Amino acid sequence: MARSGGRLAVDRGVPGLTVKIGGYPLHHGGVGAIRSLGRLGVPMYAATEDRWTPAAASRYLTGRCVWPTTGREDPDRLVAGLLRIGHRIGRPAVLIPTDEEAAVLIAERAGVLAESFLFPRVAADLPRRLASKQGLHELCTEHGVPSPAAVFPRSYADIEAYARRARFPVVAKNREAFVRRRRPAVSGTTRIAGPAQLLDLARGWGARPGVILQEYLPREAAEDWIVHAYAEADGAPPALFTGVKVRSWPPHAGRTACAYVVDNPELADLAGTFIRRIGFTGIADLDWRFDRRDGRYNLLDFNPRIGAQFRLFENTAGVDVVRAQHLHLTGRPVPGGAQRAGRRFVVENIDLPARLAYRGSRAGRRATGTELAWFAGDDPLPFFTMLARCAGPGARHLVRLRRDARRAAGTADAAHHPLERRPM
Repeated sequence: MARSGGRLAVDRGVPGLTVKIGGYPLHHGGVGAIRSLGRLGVPMYAATEDRWTPAAASRYLTGRCVWPTTGREDPDRLVAGLLRIGHRIGRPAVLIPTDEEAAVLIAERAGVLAESFLFPRVAADLPRRLASKQGLHELCTEHGVPSPAAVFPRSYADIEAYARRARFPVVAKNREAFVRRRRPAVSGTTRIAGPAQLLDLARGWGARPGVILQEYLPREAAEDWIVHAYAEADGAPPALFTGVKVRSWPPHAGRTACAYVVDNPELADLAGTFIRRIGFTGIADLDWRFDRRDGRYNLLDFNPRIGAQFRLFENTAGVDVVRAQHLHLTGRPVPGGAQRAGRRFVVENIDLPARLAYRGSRAGRRATGTELAWFAGDDPLPFFTMLARCAGPGARHLVRLRRDARRAAGTADAAHHPLERRPM
C-alpha cells in the first residue's frame, strides 16, 4: 500500500503543509498526510509542537516548522504565525488542517492567507458552524438530516432541569471549536450514566456551560459509520468513501482504533446530498451512527478537515481525500474509481487496549489489507517516535480512566437521589 497512487499526475512544484492548532503531538492523521503526498514526490512541510514529534521524524518531510500553539492565542497572532511559515516555504503551499480550529481560522481569514497558500474556498462562517455541536445540530434540523436529540444548557439550573427528565445514559461534548481549547468542560466525548454523575460533573463547568448534552444511542442497537469526502464547489464530491468503525478508544465514545472499508450507497448518497446542500467544499470527516431500532443514520459529527484515519480510504486510481485536494487545487483532474473495499485501518497504540475492552463483542470483518496508522516499512521513524512519546501519557490516561470508571460506578449505585423523588 505504500506505493499506491504512483501514477497520479500531481504537481510536484506545489508543496503541502499540515497545520494544527493546539498541543497534540501524537496525531497519526498528520503523519498520514505527509506520507500520502510525500510518496508522490510532493514536498511536504508540517507545523509541529517541537522537533521530536512523529510527524517531524517522517522521511517524507521536507521541512518542519516548529510552531507551538495552544488555541488560546488571538487569531491575528495565529495568522501571523502561518504567514511566517508561508514565507519560509517560499512558494504557495496547499494547506491541510488537522483540527477544527485550523479549519475555522483558514476559512475566516481566507483573504489574508490566500496570498501565501492554496485551500478550498468556503463560506467564512460554515466551518465554525460545522465544528460547533449546536451549529451542526441546527444544520441537520434545517436540512432534514437525522441527529440525536440534544440540549444546549446555559446554566446549572438548565442542567438540573434536564437531569430530572433525561433518559440516561447521555453524552456530553464540548460545544464550540476554540472554546474546547480555552475552557474545556470535558476531555472528549463523555458518557454519563445517571443524574448524580451529570450534576457532579456540571459543578465544574462554570456559570455558562460550554457543552452539549446529547441522546445516547445504545451500542447494542447501533453501528458506527464514517464518511470521508473531498468536495468541490459544484456537483457530487469527486472522492467520497464509507466505512465502519469497529473499535474506538476510549471504548464506544472515543477515537477510531480499528475501522473497515464497507460500501454503503445509501449513506454515501445521504452524506453527499448534505454536503452539497450546505455548500461545503474541501475535506470532511463525518461520523454517523446507524440506529437499528428505526433504520436511520444519525449524524454525530461533521469535521471540516482531514480525519485521523483518512488513509483507510483510497479508490482504485490511488486517490484519497488529501490527494484529491492537492490535485484539484493545482488544476489537475481527480481520477474516479470505486473505493478499495475490505481495507482495514488499525491505530497500534490504542487498538491494543481497545481489543481488551471489546473482548467478547462481534469480531471485525475479514480484511483484504491493513493500513497501519504509525508503522510503515518505508517510513519507520514516526512509529518509534510515537512509542517513545506515548508511554507516559498512556499510563496517565489509563489511571484516569480507571478513576472515572470507579466514580461512575459509585454514582450509579447511589440510591434514591433527590431528583428521582420529584413528585409527578
